[in-house]
Amino acid sequence: MFVQKKYKSPANSAFALMTLIYHASVRHVRRTHGNPLLGLISNVMQTVLFVAVFYVMFEILGLRGMAIRGDFLLYLMTGIFLFITHNKSLGAIVGSEGPTSPMMQHAPMNTIVAISAAAISTLYIQILSVFVILLVYHVAFTPITIEEPVGAMGMVILAWFSGVAIGLLLLALKPWAPGLVGMISTVYQRANMISSGKMFLANTLPGSMLALFDWNPLFHAIDQARGFTFINYNPHFSSITYPLYLSLALIIIGLMGEFYTRKHASASWFAGK
Repeated sequence: MFVQKKYKSPANSAFALMTLIYHASVRHVRRTHGNPLLGLISNVMQTVLFVAVFYVMFEILGLRGMAIRGDFLLYLMTGIFLFITHNKSLGAIVGSEGPTSPMMQHAPMNTIVAISAAAISTLYIQILSVFVILLVYHVAFTPITIEEPVGAMGMVILAWFSGVAIGLLLLALKPWAPGLVGMISTVYQRANMISSGKMFLANTLPGSMLALFDWNPLFHAIDQARGFTFINYNPHFSSITYPLYLSLALIIIGLMGEFYTRKHASASWFAGK
């Protein structure tokens, strides 16, 4: 069990790695709930609750006029879907097993497998939840039309990818300063309630306020998603390339940091905790 297997060809090694990531992903999905169906229902209900809360808030504050002309609930869902996907992917990566985890004592297991499993399992649950909610809303309530569904789904994946990138950077720092990383992760996820821009449109913001939000890759992903979803909205002050390039840069830095941490981390760091 503790002996690393030697594979004769790169194809066999790649297949073995994919198999290991698959099983680790299944384990990660089942970690929060033993029954994957109940886990999916729990995630769907959490998303529906978010939509309901924001719907009531917009009604009470009279903010419906700020929304795009079209289906108001779909407008809310485009922001909330990406917000939850981004935050959950970040939290899953930061909470994945690090180099001092007991799971790393098993020879085939490594931190890259743990990170990949956390990222893939989160994306799987979130995309499944999105399809279930949209299907139920379309069939049971009112038919919906997404102008460019491929582009809209691409923004969901971009929100997930940027969450993974930021989470990977924090994961590399976590063994060195676990308390600080936990605080940064919590503050960032809470700040996304406002800074993600899910409650307003970038086109409606004055230039002085736009500068407060356009640093956030999730802000760009949500605004672009609404451009792909609604025919009446054309985003002018957000881009796809910024969150993509930023995420790629953070992935590279995070992998370098994770490699360095893995080489120097010691289980004795956490012996007294």
